[in-house]
Parts: sequence; C-alpha cells; structure tokens
Amino acid sequence: MDEVSRFGGRVTSRDGTPVAYERYGDGDGPPLVLVGGAPGAAAGERALAGLLARSFPVVAYARRGRGGAVEREIEDLAAVLAAAGPGAAVHGAGAGGALVLAAAAAGLPVGPVSVYEPAPTGASLGRVSARVLVVDGGASPAESRRAARALAAALPRARHRTLTGQTHEVAPHVLAPVLAGFLAESLAEERDLPGGS
Repeated sequence: MDEVSRFGGRVTSRDGTPVAYERYGDGDGPPLVLVGGAPGAAAGERALAGLLARSFPVVAYARRGRGGAVEREIEDLAAVLAAAGPGAAVHGAGAGGALVLAAAAAGLPVGPVSVYEPAPTGASLGRVSARVLVVDGGASPAESRRAARALAAALPRARHRTLTGQTHEVAPHVLAPVLAGFLAESLAEERDLPGGS
C-alpha cells in the first residue's frame, strides 16, 4: 500500500500555549481529530491515524502535560478544530474521550463524535447535540462495559458498540474500520438532511 502523507503544524490556544499537531492524508471532506487518552505526544495515535487517513484526513495533536485544566484543554481542542476545518469529527479514548464529551457539551463545533471507553466526565451530557458512537472492548472489565452502555443511554443521539476480544488497549486495525464506517454513515445522513450539502 502507498505511504500516507503526513505533515506537522502548530496552533496557538486561547491562553497563548502552542499546540503541535500532525495531519495525515490528503483526502477531501471533513477531517477526524484524534484526542489521545494520555497528555503528551500524539505518537500513540499514529497507527490509528495511518489506517484512517486512507479514507479521510486525520489530525492528531499533543495534549497538555499533566495538571492541565479541562477548560484549557477544551481551548486547545478548539484551536485544533479551527485548523482542521469545518465539520471535523472527533474521536477520543480514555481521558481523551471524556475531554471530547466535555468539549461537545461546552458547545465546540464538532461533527460526529466517537469515544472508546472514556473516563467518567462531569459534563452535562444532555447538551451534546452531535451524533456519538460509544465503543468498548468485549474483553474489558464488566464495569467498563456497563459504563459505556450507560453513557450511550445518557446521550441524546448515541449508540453503543462492543468490539469482541478487545481490551482498554484496543488494536488500531480493529477500531479503524468501525470508526470509518460510523463517520461515513454520519456524513451520508448529514447530506440527506434538508439543506445538507
């Protein structure tokens, strides 16, 4: 297979903090922004980004180090979304999933949202207007799977999916086609709405 193109960039958050990101793929259409579970480098997202970038552009960014306030992290994500372009979808795993949900509840302009076993969030989930896919691993602890189902039930426009045999450390080649299918379906639904493009 051909190598996926990749280039780096930098945006400035509202408080002046620089946020580094990498953009994968050259495709048209709304990109997907990946929000990692652990603050720091976006390296952990590279395998998933490389797989997904064959279908659409993907942006992965380096979250703030430990101790970053949620409000500041939401501002960082807002800056990355502005650079990514209108209608960007967002995916987060673990603590990154909680951040994505908090950002959507705070009114950030996001397209479809997916989360993989997100950490608990204090966000007002009823305010999340985006389509949401909540995913968990079939080999994860029962508590994690129950929490994922409860989260999907609490969100206005969500559905739940379990990936057989996966744990909290989901295999990128298993998750990528699920995300790609959800995003393609969400974009098709948007186009079919009155006034859709």
